[in-house]
Amino acid sequence: MQFIDLKAQYRALKAEIDANIQAVLDSSVYIGGPYVKELEQKLAAFVGRKHCITCANGTDALQIAYMVAGVGAGDAVFCPDMTFISSTEPANMFGATSVFCDITPDTYCISPSSLERQIQAVLAEGKLTPKVVVAVDILGNPCDYDAINAICEKYNLLLIEDAAQSFGADYHGKKACAFGKIATTSFFPAKPLGCYGDGGAIFTDDDQMADLIRSICVHGKGPGGKYDNIRVGVNSRLDAIQAAILLPKFHALTEREIDARQTVAKRYNDAFASHFTVPYVAENCVSVWAQYALLAADTAQRDKIVAHLNEKSIPNMIYYPTPQHALPVFREEPRYGETFQHANDYCARTFSLPMHPYMEPQEQEQIIAAVLEAL
Repeated sequence: MQFIDLKAQYRALKAEIDANIQAVLDSSVYIGGPYVKELEQKLAAFVGRKHCITCANGTDALQIAYMVAGVGAGDAVFCPDMTFISSTEPANMFGATSVFCDITPDTYCISPSSLERQIQAVLAEGKLTPKVVVAVDILGNPCDYDAINAICEKYNLLLIEDAAQSFGADYHGKKACAFGKIATTSFFPAKPLGCYGDGGAIFTDDDQMADLIRSICVHGKGPGGKYDNIRVGVNSRLDAIQAAILLPKFHALTEREIDARQTVAKRYNDAFASHFTVPYVAENCVSVWAQYALLAADTAQRDKIVAHLNEKSIPNMIYYPTPQHALPVFREEPRYGETFQHANDYCARTFSLPMHPYMEPQEQEQIIAAVLEAL
């Protein structure tokens, strides 16, 4: 049994993936080329953005977004307390300060009320300049962008959507990666749209930002090409083979896998609703179910269930065991009196079960039975 069955997906898409890889090998065009261009065009059209620029991985996508935003020493970057470190790690590399915000108790995304409290606390202290809000669509579930956009406009902050886990999700009729001045995503193999290595993408509607992003991705190149360096950049490009792999996987995601993920999630919800806190998806939203996370009654019950699943050789994960403010690297970051009540509670009780669009009903029943048996 696989936590995310990439082998089953490959079997389903093998002919097209293999043909695309062979075409890249035959062409010897490994950097850039037609597959990268086609992928960027299709992703931009699907999301409803003017520009999509692919890059080497999701963390690079965020780092480049922070570079475009001009994040540096003395700036405050606001981020949810329950996420992966890459959401603000690049900002700290540039000398900025991570200001964590609590999450909502239902979607587990950044809490708009906590965000505004933290912004006001930074302004009242007067030591840092509020600069950027990074909203993370955690577990594949979109943030409350109506509320977050309003806060960003009120305080003149640039919004970055971290859609590493949510490509394919919907918020009020708009796709993930359609929000913020800049949006980023990841093509890490475990993501809803994943390649066979590392990859990422950056989205924007701003022509000047798009030009800047493309320049930064290739060593700060200028109009004359990669030897006409007009700024300090990075080396971050999506390989042609990864683009060739992503194209058939993108078609599968949009044509059937998003729907299949809803079916798998519903089976879990129906089985667990009377035993656990099951995931919540807000009205007029669609989660892409990057992970399926339950909340146990407490840490002891969670640990008991995990131990039983391990005994049964059923894969499981904890996304995430430690809130950001409690990580050793961030313990000195200012908290401004925030208690992170919901983030602490979530991290103490969460556990995730196998989740992918190729799960057979009988396999899922085996997982469900094992979890209920542990109770």
